[in-house]
Amino acid sequence: MTYKTILSVIGTDNYQSDLRAAADMCMMKGAHLTVLVVKLAAPPPLGDYAATMSEAWFDERERDLTELRKGVEGAKAVLAGTGVSFQVDSVYSEFAWADNEIGERARYADLTLIGTGLAFNPELRSRTVNGALFNSGRPVLLVPKGRSASLNPKKVLVAWNSHIEAARAVREALEPMSGAEIVHVTMVDPEGSPARNGEEPGADVAAYLARHGINVTVDRLPGSGRRVEEVINQHALSIGADLIVMGAYGHSRMRERIFGGVTKSMIDTAAAPVLMMH
Repeated sequence: MTYKTILSVIGTDNYQSDLRAAADMCMMKGAHLTVLVVKLAAPPPLGDYAATMSEAWFDERERDLTELRKGVEGAKAVLAGTGVSFQVDSVYSEFAWADNEIGERARYADLTLIGTGLAFNPELRSRTVNGALFNSGRPVLLVPKGRSASLNPKKVLVAWNSHIEAARAVREALEPMSGAEIVHVTMVDPEGSPARNGEEPGADVAAYLARHGINVTVDRLPGSGRRVEEVINQHALSIGADLIVMGAYGHSRMRERIFGGVTKSMIDTAAAPVLMMH
């Protein structure tokens, strides 16, 4: 996949460093940057006090729209001197529709970038992650707090489980992996079986990557009673990974929300930037 349009989703504050990082990424790739400034609408009042609170609610929504306009102008000011091709759009969305609206915008980009600034707005970050993953058909690059992302990584960890979501993620990450020094196809407690991993787990995907000119090695790691995401994160730190590539939500979102899962944990606690694909 060649990244020619990158979407950066931001809120109305804490976005400056995210935009500069996105601009640098686009400059290196010769890509166009689309910025979507999102403000989640104040929910309407309910119950016996709805009538008396309606005026205050309208005032709050007006303040929301003012913040949104300021966010758009602020984003344009940050990007004006970067020399990158960009456009800034905005959406004022009800909570229930935010996933769909963000996902629809993400369909017209090659990659959705979710920077550290959205960590200050957990609700918007969650809506953005879900919308981009489930409603766009495009990969998502999440940047954990304290880290910076690059589409020219030196060391990449592929969290491989032979699922279709992982295969999609690998396909979408071919371009950044092609320039890496080494790509570690990493499996945790893999079982050799013709119907899933093959008799030699990881060999098939490693051969696929090698045919694309990628320098690849297969790491089969013991879980030793630890959660899969713990093993992946520790290995990412051990090898100095600049990027983790993985499939997202092999199980349903509801199951992961209730019982937890690798995707949810990696979204919250990844040790390196994560390129995900559902």
